[in-house]
Amino acid sequence: MARSWYAFIPGGDPTDIERYWKVTVKHSCLCGDQICAIYAAGEGINPDKPFSPNTLKYIKSALVTGQLQPETPTGCKKYVYLKH
Repeated sequence: MARSWYAFIPGGDPTDIERYWKVTVKHSCLCGDQICAIYAAGEGINPDKPFSPNTLKYIKSALVTGQLQPETPTGCKKYVYLKH
């Protein structure tokens, strides 16, 4: 299953696939209190529907903790990035 980077378009539900658009440039986000970008299944303008249970968990955990997700194991691939 191919994955792509998608930027969150502010102003809506961060678990709504329609709020994410595919990006081809590298983001510069790290931590914060708002979703910046996710690495999710899909190759189109929006991620594949529906989000996987893990992607939803990572989005929700990121908003609660303010940290990149997943947090563990240390050094693992991050799928959700945040910004201020």
